[in-house]
Amino acid sequence: MYNNILDVKGLKVGQVEDLDGLTGCTVVICEEGAVCGVDVRGAAPGTRETDLLDPINMIQKVHAVVLSGGSAFGLESTCGVSKYLEEKNIGFDVGVTKVPIVVGAVLFDLVVGDPKCRPNIEMGYKACELANNTELKQGNYGAGCGATVGKIRGPQYAMKGGIGSYSVKLPNGLVVSALIAVNALGDVYENGKIIAGVLDNSKTKILNTYEIMKNGVTKGGFNIDNTTIGIVATNAKLTKAECKKVSQVAHNGYAKTIFPIHTPHDGDTIFTMATGEIETDMTLLSSIATEVVEKSVINAIKNANSVKNIPAYKDIICE
Repeated sequence: MYNNILDVKGLKVGQVEDLDGLTGCTVVICEEGAVCGVDVRGAAPGTRETDLLDPINMIQKVHAVVLSGGSAFGLESTCGVSKYLEEKNIGFDVGVTKVPIVVGAVLFDLVVGDPKCRPNIEMGYKACELANNTELKQGNYGAGCGATVGKIRGPQYAMKGGIGSYSVKLPNGLVVSALIAVNALGDVYENGKIIAGVLDNSKTKILNTYEIMKNGVTKGGFNIDNTTIGIVATNAKLTKAECKKVSQVAHNGYAKTIFPIHTPHDGDTIFTMATGEIETDMTLLSSIATEVVEKSVINAIKNANSVKNIPAYKDIICE
């Protein structure tokens, strides 16, 4: 096992980042198609084709899920993914061509690096070219390149977020994994203790976002500025409705590690992809999904590195 989303057979992951612009995108490709559902909890989302994933709608499988920086501008990267997949003859057969079914979500990282540098068609296409099933880098890669957390006092007191993954495999062959780009207004917790979040004036100590809010500070940064976005992937046999339910329950993984969460300033979103190999119990699957999301968030933080004046977990001594 890789102990990440690549443990789900049939998936490939490609990531591209601009280290000067501090943004990037991550694509998860399933060439054979995966049943997919989504649950959007944040009030400021940026997404592509999420209506298509409603269980009442026709299309049953997607061929790629894209996580991207760049705010709404970053949705352009999904078009590069569509271009690549069409060239590879991957998609929903409509007779005259195959239409790739590509869904995605974006996070806000425009104030971290160059606001004019956004994931575009070329970046999405390149991520597909680099997609593989053997290597996944975590931390400052792909959609996690410009991700930050703890923004209640503004970006100058935030800490570095990133992209993280974790996987569980059961003896019966069931695999449940997650891949999460962590870019939250709130702080990140492990076992009830804050490990990344809003910093004090010296940028050497982590404060508590919720306590700051209770003392009257409600917003110190920029608008529509956050969003933790991610994917749960499994080899289970699921319907679209069941994928949506897994996504709903998997948000508990966010709630266990990020607080405040699902605020008016977040666009928190989870997609669930199912490749259809193993029969399983939904309660068990959803519970594991919560665990892998939780641990993916923590891995994103612990693998992140500082950039410019933004410290990372490795740089701060947590009391």
